[in-house]
Amino acid sequence: MLTGFDLPAGAEAHEPPELRGHGRDDVRLMVSRSGTGAVSHHGFRGLPELLDPGDVLVVNTSATLPAAVPAVEPAGLVAHFSTELPDGAWLVEVRRAEGDSTVRHHGREPRLRLPGGALLDLEPAPSDGERLRRARLDRPVLPYLRAHGRPIAYGYVHGPRHIGEYQTVFAAHPGSAEMPSAARPFTAELVLRLAVRGVLITPITLHTGVASAEYDEAPYPERYRVPAATADLVTQARAAGRRVVAVGTTVVRTLESAVADDGTVRAATGWTDLVLAPPARPRAVTGLLTGLHEPRASHLLMLSTFAGEDLLARCYVEALDRGYRWHEFGDLHLLLP
Repeated sequence: MLTGFDLPAGAEAHEPPELRGHGRDDVRLMVSRSGTGAVSHHGFRGLPELLDPGDVLVVNTSATLPAAVPAVEPAGLVAHFSTELPDGAWLVEVRRAEGDSTVRHHGREPRLRLPGGALLDLEPAPSDGERLRRARLDRPVLPYLRAHGRPIAYGYVHGPRHIGEYQTVFAAHPGSAEMPSAARPFTAELVLRLAVRGVLITPITLHTGVASAEYDEAPYPERYRVPAATADLVTQARAAGRRVVAVGTTVVRTLESAVADDGTVRAATGWTDLVLAPPARPRAVTGLLTGLHEPRASHLLMLSTFAGEDLLARCYVEALDRGYRWHEFGDLHLLLP
């Protein structure tokens, strides 16, 4: 895994580009090509010209929830609602407020009193190392979060942010604790330009759980859905030798979880805890559009399956040297074959 770099504070995107007077799509885009080892640098608005007619972009239609709720009692704690379970319980991470952000909390509270008189009952963690706990709210969760929640944000984000800043242009199905951020720079105008170019855009849905910034761990199981039309389009594109580009690691996890033994993608609904890592290779997708990931993040293993470790390391050296910005409001990396 790529570990040989430190991420300086100056490389973090602390706010959306709109707050600096720019558009959502006014971020940078690094392109790496595993076949030639070439690395080039562009503006994200140039994405349509970097793709070919007939290429397929697969996007995640999950919408971000205002999943952070400050506790009334014990004061100073914050509940991060992560994932709804099949029995109606939720996985929740309890954290401690620190300024506009939160830090890890090691307490074992059995219950939190939340705004509006709500009660959140927490089951004991199965072990000391488990940060997510099963929990039940005494009322329907999604309407409650819309009324009392705020977006999950970590220490590198400056100031309280609005939930609209954490939605992508493709957001349609509420369920993600944190934004599927690779699609954030897309705008309606850019989507139209891609369509005029002849690039096909097709959806999947994967609801992301919490990914606390201080942890370098594999994702917890997450719910996904691959529609039949998307499965057919991806399968046909691969058979015709056209590129299938995943917009975000969530899309890779989803499609690679829906690949049948014969290599075709099938319509599917379920849970995935897939971690794609060398020497495995992606079977459903050929390219990946993603943000820049922290040292030792498990997502870097996935990126290595597309670019190889040497090319990926060189990309990250160039990104640091050229002042690229990390995290959900930052710059993008397009990995092509």
